[in-house]
Amino acid sequence: MTSFKTVLPGKVSSEFSSNECLGVVLAGGLSSRMGQDKAKLLRNTTDMLNFSKQLLINSGVNNVVVSGNEYDIPDKVKNSGPVGGIYSVLSNFPQTKSLLILPVDLPFMTTEILANLRIKGELSHKATYFEDHHIPLYLPNNAYIEMFFSKIFSNNSLINSGNISGKATKKNGPSIKALLQQIPHQAIQCGDSEALFNTNTPEQWQQAKKQFNF
Repeated sequence: MTSFKTVLPGKVSSEFSSNECLGVVLAGGLSSRMGQDKAKLLRNTTDMLNFSKQLLINSGVNNVVVSGNEYDIPDKVKNSGPVGGIYSVLSNFPQTKSLLILPVDLPFMTTEILANLRIKGELSHKATYFEDHHIPLYLPNNAYIEMFFSKIFSNNSLINSGNISGKATKKNGPSIKALLQQIPHQAIQCGDSEALFNTNTPEQWQQAKKQFNF
């Protein structure tokens, strides 16, 4: 049985290089359908947050940050979804070469699959994701990304209010799909559909728990 370390660096080290890929755990969702914080759910003896961090570290990235209001990188725009989380990370680390982005609710993801995603992305210099699943995502930090975010989040009043739609909605940010449509991208095959099984509801979590190795 594979063991995962639970003590990981939550902050980027002072030696972080602009040539490095930065690992990002997306943990800023409301978890409204789950009814509790998905990051704190236990996968065997390790919570999903530390499980996700360790996957990123093992896949070849040297530094990992957690996106979410209770974690390393709070949202600059409230309720702006995963794209808002990505925007917040890049605002804090504009020098990073790329991001390897992993949501916190994939209990069957593996190091090998994430490493393959990163390598395919680095070789192509394109945003890279798995077919029919926009995240996990390898995202180069380039002029296309800068242009997209400048259009969406450039208005300071919107950043301050956290409302980019003009209405008080639960989610104000664009989708990952909308982001990908504006930048060079590619979809690759995963090879293991179970690895992309996400747990958004208590029923899905219970289904996943039945398959964990105790």
